[in-house]
Amino acid sequence: MNHDWIVAGVCREGACDLQSLLPAFVGLAGAQPAGWMDLTSGAPLTAAAMPFRGPEDAAQKLRTVIAQHNLPIDAAVMPAAQFRRKRLLISDMDSTIIGQECIDELADAVGLKPQISEITERAMRGELDFEAALTSRVAMLRGLPLSELDRTLRERITLNAGARTLIATMKAHGAATLLVSGGFTFFTSRVAEMAGFNAHLGNLLADDGLALTGEVGHPIIGREAKREALLEAVSQLGIGTDDAIAMGDGANDLDMIRAAGLGIAYKAKPLVAAEANASIQHTDLTAALFFQGYRASDFVHG
Repeated sequence: MNHDWIVAGVCREGACDLQSLLPAFVGLAGAQPAGWMDLTSGAPLTAAAMPFRGPEDAAQKLRTVIAQHNLPIDAAVMPAAQFRRKRLLISDMDSTIIGQECIDELADAVGLKPQISEITERAMRGELDFEAALTSRVAMLRGLPLSELDRTLRERITLNAGARTLIATMKAHGAATLLVSGGFTFFTSRVAEMAGFNAHLGNLLADDGLALTGEVGHPIIGREAKREALLEAVSQLGIGTDDAIAMGDGANDLDMIRAAGLGIAYKAKPLVAAEANASIQHTDLTAALFFQGYRASDFVHG
């Protein structure tokens, strides 16, 4: 039995020919193209969506085909009924909304960035227990002056391209936006303000008024807590998880990505990319708008 699906593709202007590639990919996945929607044409990005019909495994086959061709195309594949503007955006912070891992940048101030970065990388790949890895890394920051948090934010933390536009556009069209992080409230509060999020959730770094004590508040915001934050938010909004978009890069984002109607792996670890129904590797965060059917003319630039 065939089902109705849709694939949305985004690439940088001149980097690919979506009108040729998407139908070819759909054919290689054993499905039939059933239409075409041009979402934008012009620098810096080109985006389009194509409905298609195919069997129950057509979506996974198409994702595999796109990945195997290793072209600079970001894509989302989903049931056609899911291709719509979402009412909730819930996103990870580190290496997703911002280009850095905050704890790694703090570690640089005490000369421990290589050691802490290695633990961070392994935790994000799902090789280490997240809570244990976070606790051990925070312990290594004991004695770090609080002034280093301000300096790190000011000198090292930057928003990823498209972050403000993604959030401003969704908010302008009635969506709620939540920044949820296994990082720290010192940063989530400030990054949420920088990017325009409605609310934020993170972990609390303990201090003695002058420096970090090497402890983190409990309960720790990790993989399960992120999923719970998504479920609580949709309940408060009176919507279903199908109306949510969840985005992240690491293993601790996987449960909320699986739970959302549209789960996006942003420059993600292989474990996460394999589970998400959308991936952004080559363009910027505004691709998440095209994956919901927004056109470039709908964008609100924050």
